[in-house]
Amino acid sequence: MKRMILSLTAMFMVLALAAQSVYDFKVKDAGGQDVSLADYKGKVLLIVNTATRCGFTPQYKELEAIYEKFHAQGLEILDFPCNQFGQQAPGSIEEIHQFCTANYDIHFPQFDKIEVNGLGEHPLYTFLKSQQGFGGFDVNDQRGKMMDGMLRRSDADYDKKADIKWNFTKFLVDTNGRVVKRYEPTDKMTDIEADIALATNPVLATIMARRSVRKYLDKPVEHEKLQIIAQCGINAPSGMNRQPWIVRVVEDQKLIADVTEVYKKENAEQVTRDKDFKNMFRNAPNIICVCTPAAGGGELDAGLLGENMMLAAQAMGLGTCCLGGPVRFLLSNDKCKFFIERLQIPADYRLNYIIAVGYPDEKPEAKPRDAEKVKFIK
Repeated sequence: MKRMILSLTAMFMVLALAAQSVYDFKVKDAGGQDVSLADYKGKVLLIVNTATRCGFTPQYKELEAIYEKFHAQGLEILDFPCNQFGQQAPGSIEEIHQFCTANYDIHFPQFDKIEVNGLGEHPLYTFLKSQQGFGGFDVNDQRGKMMDGMLRRSDADYDKKADIKWNFTKFLVDTNGRVVKRYEPTDKMTDIEADIALATNPVLATIMARRSVRKYLDKPVEHEKLQIIAQCGINAPSGMNRQPWIVRVVEDQKLIADVTEVYKKENAEQVTRDKDFKNMFRNAPNIICVCTPAAGGGELDAGLLGENMMLAAQAMGLGTCCLGGPVRFLLSNDKCKFFIERLQIPADYRLNYIIAVGYPDEKPEAKPRDAEKVKFIK
């Protein structure tokens, strides 16, 4: 029997790790009925394991306040009571729900009790932990220091495991079903609220979701979408409305292929090493060339234009990458003169940068950003 249980557990773990998003999972509601998380497509989710007799139980009040504030903007909080930590979620789901409504007047969905660690852990939590491991407690915070000390006494290496550490661990899931952040019970609720504000606002969510994409599907972008991208670009801020840039959107696949042949001959060793090489623009099917005055100036405006275009592309499900290397190659190699001429760049302008654009064939993770570089002067 034990061997069979272990085999089933291993099978469920493999299936969970093969999942692409939280939408691949089903859970049981408070009435014991199966609910597909695919029902929440397009919503921002905050998934929480909770308990009713924990020092963190008052967080129910803060969670309800966040739910009331952002529910109309597309937030759902999914509450999964769990009795694995100090047995602080005793009783039936009916009793737990009655306690939560009576004491904290919660209105967000509350599901059946589950386990989040160990042999009996729900596959959803296997997936959540695989996507966002334990990032540590803030030991400069009194509660974080307390949790670190308590857990380290029982397991000196507790912080090296992705396991859920305690009640009220939270996972933030974006509108595409991707697990984007994990919060420990000691993390500030104000920080969580700020992240939810970013995720539920379409413009802010697009900004936060944009990544540099370096792998693309072999599928040209539709002309209509390229038109929209260009239109968004030229509507970027411009000092005194000078609009000192010019833009060339390349849809000619043969032109891209022809200049790539020049690149391949000049960089044969590099191309040979890259088994996925298709063209010199990160294999993107389309490129956008941005030019600025050859005499200088206009770089700031051109940067604003480019950011607008990349965000517009992101909003339409496209990927982009700002490229400098191909520009240097094109401007320094006489064999690429035909390409520059084809762009019809005026004599008093110079190619500044290129944006690769296409349908992404990868989902790169966000690179760390140093928040300490930002100071608020009050």
